[in-house]
Amino acid sequence: MQKSESNSRLKAVLVSVQLPGVSAEDLQSSLAELTRLVTTLGYDVIGQLTQKRDSDRQATLLGEGKLKELAEWTKGPEDESDEDGEENDGDDSANDDDSNDDKIDEKEESQIARPTGRAEIVIVDCDLSPSQLRNLEGAAGVQVLDRTGVIIEIFSRHARTKAARLQVEIARLVYMAPRLRETGGGADRQGGGIGGKGAGETSLELDRRRIRDRIKELKDELAAIGNEHQLRRARREKEITVALVGYTNAGKSSLMRAMTGSEVLVADKLFATLDTTIRPIHPETIPKILLSDTVGFIKKLPHDLVASFKSTLDEASHASLLLFVVDASDGSFRSQLAVTKEVLAEVGVTDVPSLLVLNKQDRLKIEERSQLAAEFPDAFFMSTRSPEDLKRLRDTILSFFEKDMVEEDLFIPYTAQGVVGDVRSRSRVLMETYDERGVTLKIRVSTDVLSQFHKRLQKDH
Repeated sequence: MQKSESNSRLKAVLVSVQLPGVSAEDLQSSLAELTRLVTTLGYDVIGQLTQKRDSDRQATLLGEGKLKELAEWTKGPEDESDEDGEENDGDDSANDDDSNDDKIDEKEESQIARPTGRAEIVIVDCDLSPSQLRNLEGAAGVQVLDRTGVIIEIFSRHARTKAARLQVEIARLVYMAPRLRETGGGADRQGGGIGGKGAGETSLELDRRRIRDRIKELKDELAAIGNEHQLRRARREKEITVALVGYTNAGKSSLMRAMTGSEVLVADKLFATLDTTIRPIHPETIPKILLSDTVGFIKKLPHDLVASFKSTLDEASHASLLLFVVDASDGSFRSQLAVTKEVLAEVGVTDVPSLLVLNKQDRLKIEERSQLAAEFPDAFFMSTRSPEDLKRLRDTILSFFEKDMVEEDLFIPYTAQGVVGDVRSRSRVLMETYDERGVTLKIRVSTDVLSQFHKRLQKDH
């Protein structure tokens, strides 16, 4: 008998530590986000285990009591952690005061959620050092993934274009390199010859060298693709571009699809979109406005992934306008907006004009919308399900670009080849008159583009 899809999905238990200064609300918000990440990965979350700790650098992350509780969830060995002086990567606390944690365990005993099934994988809501990973796997008896490992796995599954696949592979190898000691061999292997390893090079050293070489190859490939992107971007410099930026699953792809009429992937999953998509607004505007959808952001986004996707996020730095899209019905959207701005600042996007779009207003109560309107008076409220809202946003974008435009009568002689077509595509023609020498177009256009028209006409004469 075949297993159903739900029965074949791995069952996961989530683990999180509450550090000093982290509120219970922040802890639950982060766990809720991790739950969505794990669900996107295709696992079923069957429970959560949390503990208050002074630091997340202890050898086993959790205290002895919580490790036993974790073993109950996984039906694995109780506590087989490193208590015999094994390496702690230099970042574990010298004194792991588990007696304090046991006191906390006693206080929380009545609140412990008893296992309702057997967890086949443990997901930890922070980054783990290699020794912490090993120690937790020894205590739980099942595979352990940290938050970065989950995000990288999702990225690797959702990458579609060659550039995205290269970016994710670089981040994956950078993440994997320090963890090779957990899976690679360590015995010395003698060898030599051209392309071989040097005398005394261990299997682990060889694996690490291969990873370094592979990362260099991938970066060279990515740089070549980056040059192609630069050429395409240079060809678009004459066109107006609006970039959608925001937290993952805020509705950017739905907005992109509604505004451009394109078949952009829309899914209720985190990181459904990893590749930049660029399409003209439809119905087409004059001048033409391009809309670009970018990779979504998330709290604790691994630095290496941010660095890898810098070329993708560069699209935002070259945009004429940024639309910060947030899910207004999500109570944590303020912190999500802060994360988005922090990541953009990290890649140098700080001085591009922007508009805050409070999406999914149809999920708000009247009083909630009123409160948000008072808090964000310049924000644009909308729902991608409303044609009226989409039209208002289109008009708002047009008005933004037209506010700095000027009107001028531009005379174009019949001898000026191709100028009329260029003017029609890059400016709004308000009126046109003809005589025996040429055509006079009354246009509304930006001063920069108008200057280019004048230079071209002078050159033709």
